[in-house]
Amino acid sequence: MLATVVYLPCMKQHFDHVRDWVFDLDNTLYPPSARLFDQMEVLMTDWIVQNIGVERHDAHDMRDGYLRDYGTTLAGLLHHHGIEPDPFLDHAHELDLSALVPAPDLHAAIAALPGRKIVYTNGTRKHAHRVIAARGLQGLFDAVYGIEDADYLSKPSKDAFGRVFHIGDVDTAHGAMFEDSLENLEVPHALGMRTVWIGPTAEDEPDFVDFATNDLTGFLMRVNAGLAGE
Repeated sequence: MLATVVYLPCMKQHFDHVRDWVFDLDNTLYPPSARLFDQMEVLMTDWIVQNIGVERHDAHDMRDGYLRDYGTTLAGLLHHHGIEPDPFLDHAHELDLSALVPAPDLHAAIAALPGRKIVYTNGTRKHAHRVIAARGLQGLFDAVYGIEDADYLSKPSKDAFGRVFHIGDVDTAHGAMFEDSLENLEVPHALGMRTVWIGPTAEDEPDFVDFATNDLTGFLMRVNAGLAGE
C-alpha cells in the first residue's frame, strides 16, 4: 500500500496519469450507515421463499450459503435453480432510499476530476441510477454499468471486470478504482489501475490497495488539490 494519509504533491504524483475514474456504488457513493444491504437481505429472502418454495429459515440459510460459496446469492440461484436473473434482481433492489441525502460536496469533488467518471456496481443499472439521483449526483457520470452488463457475473470475477471494462473502453493503465469491498480491488490493481479502498483503514492492508480512506469526499478533494498544484 502506498499510503493512507498523503501529502498533496504525492496525490499529483500518483493520480496525474488517471483519465478513467471508476466508482463502485453501494457503500462507496453513500455511507454504510444508510444500511441498504439490510433491506436487500430481507428482499432476497422474501423472493427465495416465494419462488423457490422453501421455509423462511431455509431461505435465509440458502441466501447466506450461496453468498459464501459463489460470491453472490444470485450466482448460487443461477447454478442450482436456473432462475431468470432479472426478476430476482428487480425484487432485491426495491429499496427505500429515504436514508440517502444529497451530497453537494461529493458532487463537486467528482465533477472536478479530469477525465471520464464511471460507475460500476454489482447491482443493477436501474438501482444505480436511483441511488445516483438520491445522492444528487445526476449528470456527473459518463457511463453507469451494472451486473447485467457483465452477463450477470459479479465482481471480483476477472471476467466480470473484463466484460465491463471492454464495453466501457476503460484504459486501466490510466484508471483508478474506488471500492468499499476489499476483494474487488485485486483485479483492478493487477490490471494497472490505482486502487482506493473506501472503508476502515488498517495497518495490514494488502499490497493491491494503493490508498485507503473512510472519507471519499475528503480524499477526492485532496486529489483535486494535488492535481491543481495547490
